[in-house]
Amino acid sequence: MKKYIYLLKNIGLLTIGSFASKLLSFFLVPLYTSILTTRDYGIYDIFNTTILLLTPILTAGIIEALLRFPLTNRKDKDIIFLVGMKYFWIGFFLLLIVCFINYFWTFNSILKQYTVLFIALYFTSTLAQILQTYARGIEMVAALAISGIVSSVVIIVLNIWFLVYLRLGLYGYFLANILGMLAAIIYLFISLNIWKIKPFSKRNDEKLEKDMLKYGFPTIANSISWWVNNAADRYIIINLFGFAANGIYSVSYKIPSIMNVFQNIFNQAWSISAVQEFDSNDTSGFYKNIYIFTNVFMGMICSILIMTTKTFAHFLYRDQFYTAWKYVPFLLISVLFGSLVGILGGIFIAVKDSKRLGISTTIGAITNIFFGITLSIILGPIGAALGTTISYIIVWIMRIIDVKKYMKLELNLCRDIVTYCILGMQSVLLIYTNLGNTVQAMLFIIIIVINYKEIMSLIGILRKKSF
Repeated sequence: MKKYIYLLKNIGLLTIGSFASKLLSFFLVPLYTSILTTRDYGIYDIFNTTILLLTPILTAGIIEALLRFPLTNRKDKDIIFLVGMKYFWIGFFLLLIVCFINYFWTFNSILKQYTVLFIALYFTSTLAQILQTYARGIEMVAALAISGIVSSVVIIVLNIWFLVYLRLGLYGYFLANILGMLAAIIYLFISLNIWKIKPFSKRNDEKLEKDMLKYGFPTIANSISWWVNNAADRYIIINLFGFAANGIYSVSYKIPSIMNVFQNIFNQAWSISAVQEFDSNDTSGFYKNIYIFTNVFMGMICSILIMTTKTFAHFLYRDQFYTAWKYVPFLLISVLFGSLVGILGGIFIAVKDSKRLGISTTIGAITNIFFGITLSIILGPIGAALGTTISYIIVWIMRIIDVKKYMKLELNLCRDIVTYCILGMQSVLLIYTNLGNTVQAMLFIIIIVINYKEIMSLIGILRKKSF
């Protein structure tokens, strides 16, 4: 019972920190799409996406170790944090050198134009990620949740101020996000007592640093592959259709971000419980129940959002951004499979098998690039979204197979595959036909009927654990 309560407690804290702020940010999308041009939005998105790629490379994958190692080695948590900061500074100075070279010997004109903002965005986003990951590693989930609220409130307020009143355009959008992450950094620096850590008074544990690198370095391939799965579609669209098309495509992610809120909250809490409650036989059925709950819940949310995509699009997307709705259904399905992959990934984190994680995501990334390019040439930008979905499905299949090495999970894959086929049918009908919501609602009801037994079983488990 305690394992469920602990997981639910962390989910609750992270929900407080994420859901309200993400919801506010979600409703500000009309503001962004009415003030920023598609090109502006495309430039910011590609900078942010590039930083997601650079962070694991420039930090030697050490951020992943900041989560895993404190969970089982609390007494050395300060040393673990200092190792993480060591590689943060090394990576940051390498980035400065590259940006300096580009500024004087231009190989990327867009980077040269926004050099200072790009450096500041990397600094704040990477440092915030380090502190947030470390907070999860030492189980300071409440501090992590509050930092999310602080950051989001600052970003939202400054975006309104910079975009609406000062009319700073893309520069204002950059500044608001940079200062928002800086606010989270300051809060975590104080609440996690980072200021009390004295770097030069701590012993240099070479073995611990070596173990962290041994665990973290293989995750670079995993992180790069995930980045490809999440971002390759944007680069494909830029090269085939331009920055404006990428701006529209990037906005399409705003509806899937509703599912991403649930996914990110749960995965952050799950990564802690997955390590602490690991049982190769899954005797209590904890892992099985969590997987089924995630699959059923996210599947239903996915179906509802596909059904209401056009309704959300009318509210969220302004003018030239409206066509973004066509890319949403396949991206929603990719988020569903991303959630399931995250559940299975927790098992590999628990046994410190970062190499096997990397293999599946690398193959998924290669698949993403191949199908993304091929289908985009045939279908246009929607082909990139479909390629992303296919890549996530490939990773899911591989992890379902690989996880058998460490744990026996009893899953009803036949029923699940039928559900996924119905979601695919919903997507195709929405994009390529004029059938109304009646057909979509019928397909949603079929999903409920197929999963009714699991839904009632999980409701029974939750009642049992609550009383």
